[in-house]
Amino acid sequence: MFQSFFPKPRWFFLSVVVWITLNITLWYIGGKSAGEWFGWPKGYAEQELAIGLSRFWSPAFLWFYTWFLLSTALFAIFWHLIARHPWQRWSIWGSALILFNIWFDVQVNVTINAWFAPFWDLIQNMLSSGGGSAHKIYENMLTFLYIAMVAVTVIMLNSFFVSHYVFRWRTAMNNYYIEHWPKLRAVEGASQRVQEDTMRFASTVEELSVRLVRAVMVLIAFLPILFELSKHVPVLPLIGEIKYSLVWAAIGWSIFGTLLLMLVGVKLPGLQFNNQKVEAAYRKELVYAEDNPDRGAPLTLKELFKQVKVNYFRLYFHYAYFNMVSTWYLQLDNLFGLLMLVPSIAAGVMSLGLVHQILNVFDNVRSSFQYLINSWRTITELLSIQKRLKEFESILKN
Repeated sequence: MFQSFFPKPRWFFLSVVVWITLNITLWYIGGKSAGEWFGWPKGYAEQELAIGLSRFWSPAFLWFYTWFLLSTALFAIFWHLIARHPWQRWSIWGSALILFNIWFDVQVNVTINAWFAPFWDLIQNMLSSGGGSAHKIYENMLTFLYIAMVAVTVIMLNSFFVSHYVFRWRTAMNNYYIEHWPKLRAVEGASQRVQEDTMRFASTVEELSVRLVRAVMVLIAFLPILFELSKHVPVLPLIGEIKYSLVWAAIGWSIFGTLLLMLVGVKLPGLQFNNQKVEAAYRKELVYAEDNPDRGAPLTLKELFKQVKVNYFRLYFHYAYFNMVSTWYLQLDNLFGLLMLVPSIAAGVMSLGLVHQILNVFDNVRSSFQYLINSWRTITELLSIQKRLKEFESILKN
């Protein structure tokens, strides 16, 4: 699954974690301002960033682009020397490009969050003071539109690239299994595993990995902002006064939801796996029956289909209460952020712009902590695919 696309997967992914951690550490202990050694304007790292497109080609951003490119090049050269791999350009440079696009998307959200407070404060001031200049409103809306257009363009280009990335991974797995087809052909559902599961595995792993990396990047970007904004919300409903109130509220609510859905969804991965097995057994008998009149007896097909029906009915039952609990939680989740602000709003110590800004930051941080909640269905599907492919590959070890 991994060795077909990545060089020495176990060591490769360990080196990725170490290299990213090292770069983040170096960046925050001085690398952020190290561009001054190479001619960047003095004090560029401490300058307040503009709320608009110019932010993305400011000296601070240009230095990060340079740092990221050099860091990726060093990592790629290292693995080129250590263990050459036919898919190395896609697995290293392709993954790096996806990582960069995730970072850029998070920075767009940070920029939009910075836009919220002044824009809605402008609206509030005009409503409370009898009006104002419409030109200012249009100007602020145009700023948002420019940022959104860049974000959408990058997202669409990234989606196009990811489609190719996933298909390259599928190609690598397909080639690997075809090379060993004489050993694998006798496995039940072998054709489905090569034709379908390889694509589903690659796309699902990519999707979950992107979500995880984005969640981590959102936390890195927005947690400091939430710590700062928590000083405007000193009191929480039912709890009372607490330091860093919004941070603790986001963490507590997310942990509660994660544990709740893990508990009610614990049986789903096994049922999904069994579902694919009984479907494969039924499909295999039908395929054999097309060419062999001795196969596909009515009693055999009825028995195989009965197993399919029993497993589906179990899935329906377990998904029924899982969906009910998850929907209840997510409906409450829509109101949770606003609920945390009620005491401060009622005390009249917040502006409309600040309310919007806090809700946006709080939602970003909370959704990042809720990674497992938002990805549970996908994780369940991945576990069932991984079990099938692992069982498939176990033949090669014998």
